[in-house]
Amino acid sequence: MVDFTDFKVLEFNYQVVQLNRLNWRDFLNQPNPVASALMAKMNIADKERAKVKAECLRLLITLKLNPAKMQLISGFIDTYLNLNPVEEIQFQEEISTFSQPVQEGVMQITTSWMRQGIEQGIEREKTLILRQIKRKLGEINPSLETKIMQLSIDDVEVLGEALFDFSTVEDLINWLNTLTD
Repeated sequence: MVDFTDFKVLEFNYQVVQLNRLNWRDFLNQPNPVASALMAKMNIADKERAKVKAECLRLLITLKLNPAKMQLISGFIDTYLNLNPVEEIQFQEEISTFSQPVQEGVMQITTSWMRQGIEQGIEREKTLILRQIKRKLGEINPSLETKIMQLSIDDVEVLGEALFDFSTVEDLINWLNTLTD
């Protein structure tokens, strides 16, 4: 509450909702993106985790949201219902029981998670190589950093090995020039 003497400016009133006390099945047929997301945090038996994740995504697909909202909500679901390898197999089995269009929608979401993870891994690998270069050779100019960040993943891996042979920044520049020749 925000107030002054004899004058209330702002007051917050809200109800507490304890998601872990709600049964996810009660929200299974609610055409609501919030229900789809929050089912991931509701009371779920361990053996039902894969089924709940599949059902959250099934519900999400049927809502036909725009891609940005779909990605946001599916990311929430994936974060809070992160499955182990055995549960992943059960998850795939659950998805296989869905209609073909829903299966394709769920696979599109999970494929985008994988693609995003791969892209993040590539960026981290490039950042690691840059740190190793700076540690071995000292600071390098920003244009060299940009060149390195634009390399393909295969070239970054080769650079990671070639780095052992570098003793100066000039060696790095010469190596980068061989890629464009």
